[in-house]
Amino acid sequence: MDSVYNLQDVSVAILAGGLGTRLRAVLPDRPKVLAEVRGKPFLAYVLAQLSEVGVRRVVLCTGYLGDMVKNAFGESYDDIELLYSTEASPRGTGGALRLALPMLEPDPVLVMNGDSFCAVDLRAFWAWHVERKAGATILLATVHDTACYGRVRLDAMGRIHSFEEKSPDRRPGWVNAGVYLMSRSLIHSIPDNQAVSLEKEMFPNWVGNKLFGYRNDGALIDIGTPEGYSSAPPFFCERQLEIGRSAQKI
Repeated sequence: MDSVYNLQDVSVAILAGGLGTRLRAVLPDRPKVLAEVRGKPFLAYVLAQLSEVGVRRVVLCTGYLGDMVKNAFGESYDDIELLYSTEASPRGTGGALRLALPMLEPDPVLVMNGDSFCAVDLRAFWAWHVERKAGATILLATVHDTACYGRVRLDAMGRIHSFEEKSPDRRPGWVNAGVYLMSRSLIHSIPDNQAVSLEKEMFPNWVGNKLFGYRNDGALIDIGTPEGYSSAPPFFCERQLEIGRSAQKI
């Protein structure tokens, strides 16, 4: 692929500060990103995916028990330099990203949830975003049952025109896979110094502002619930992802 899509110098932020309330019954003593999966913290799988495409610098947006994340991973993961943006109080996904903005250069920024993983060709995702001159692109995954996610509706060109809230209506469809590309100007438009949700507040507000969805057929895993967490070991067992030397058993 052309060098313009080389990801070595891309800005990457991983949202790793969630409270993990729904997982407390099975994970009472650590943040979700440190949930052990096949002997490694879940975050190691996300970092390994980035390492495979040559990413060299990642900002970890931490909050709840953030010191545990820093103690586990330190200042590097294989060839990736790790930096930390730590919120003093919960700011939500949008607020955490806004706080980290001064550490995120150049443009655009690759943003990933630290408690989910989607099998995707990140270079192809990047190329698709750049070629459309999108303000923000949400990676989409197709699932058989969207009841737990909420649905994303988009047109034939990939422009998102609406989001549907979670509902008991069990249907297949496209859902937010927790991976985004977005311009620094959009991140700058997120209200500062307050709790803001990317998913519930900012994305709906950005509809019509060059907000696109990238359809991807790769499998998605989200460990935000006990059921999702229990399905993680077989999910990664099927995917021979090389886990880096810096991944520690927590």
